[in-house]
Amino acid sequence: MILVNQLPQWIRENATDGILDALRKTYYHNTIYDWTVSLLIVLGSVVVARAFYLIAKRFGRKLTARTKSDLDDLFLDKFEEPLVLGLVIVGLFWGVDRLDFPDTAHAFIRNTFHVLIAIDITWFIARMVDALIVRYIMPRVEKSETDFDDQLMPLIRKGLRTIIWILGIIVGLNNAGYNVSALLAGLGIGGLAMAMAAKDFVANIFGGITVFVDKPFQLGDRIQIDGYDGFIREIGIRSTRLETLAGRMVTVPNHKFTDSYVENVSVEPSRKVKLVLGLTYDTTPEQIQQAISILEDIVTGNTKLEDNKVVAFSDFGDFSLGITFIYYIRKGEDVMLVPSEVNLEILTRFNAAGLDFAFPTQTIHVEQAAQA
Repeated sequence: MILVNQLPQWIRENATDGILDALRKTYYHNTIYDWTVSLLIVLGSVVVARAFYLIAKRFGRKLTARTKSDLDDLFLDKFEEPLVLGLVIVGLFWGVDRLDFPDTAHAFIRNTFHVLIAIDITWFIARMVDALIVRYIMPRVEKSETDFDDQLMPLIRKGLRTIIWILGIIVGLNNAGYNVSALLAGLGIGGLAMAMAAKDFVANIFGGITVFVDKPFQLGDRIQIDGYDGFIREIGIRSTRLETLAGRMVTVPNHKFTDSYVENVSVEPSRKVKLVLGLTYDTTPEQIQQAISILEDIVTGNTKLEDNKVVAFSDFGDFSLGITFIYYIRKGEDVMLVPSEVNLEILTRFNAAGLDFAFPTQTIHVEQAAQA
């Protein structure tokens, strides 16, 4: 390979002049040299931000691990990403602001920088506040005996995040030179139109307040509403999440709880089960009484059932003698498995006693015509 300093002097001078001429060319009021330097500044800020991130992750965590408190670990974990973003924003602003643009463009760049910095700081504060709630407040809420704070805590988290972001955006716009008061006043003028457009949203908000005040259900309760049957997993200020028995998550607008009937399955004291057992018509009265005694004994001997029961010889059906059997499953027991156990015991004991279940039959009488 031929080195550059080994080339003839006139070639080297012409090559140098050519490079300098190329760098002096102007595009959009700035030379290639200025564009290149700005690009290098931006790329350098990304490299520096990445280096800070790796240093904080490798060495910072080792330092915070030596302390007894975990607050510094939490702070470092939530500060790393906003720090990287902040360094990139500073490098981008430095690289772009040094270029020659019209005054209006420079003003726009500076305003954008102020807004982005405010958003970055707001992001860090929102992350930190949410982490503090999860780390120090949520464990105490979970240990409490009441369910009200479990329902209220998600609303507080969302509300704090919303307030922090609104204040951060307002501060950013104010620092950028925008008249926030005039902006809010302008929103007030269009408040009527916004209210009309957001009437469903407002209805959902009031529905959420109604849920918290009236408490028709709590987290974990099983409810039935508008054809959906499932368990309450999250109660929000606008909507509530319902996990159906099929495992699907359904989002129910809160205004539905004020417009529809809500059946809270979880608060039922016991589950009522009604059976009508049909025995064949050749069953004797003694066997009917034996069947009633067997059903009463099944309820008495099963600890998963309430003592309350109804067993009666209820009707003469078209094909069978009906025995009505009503029993109640205790609260907290499986409403699917317990009836299965009871049905299996009925079938076993009735078969052992020789009690036959009836099925639809017909008896046909044929009359022979008199011979002529």
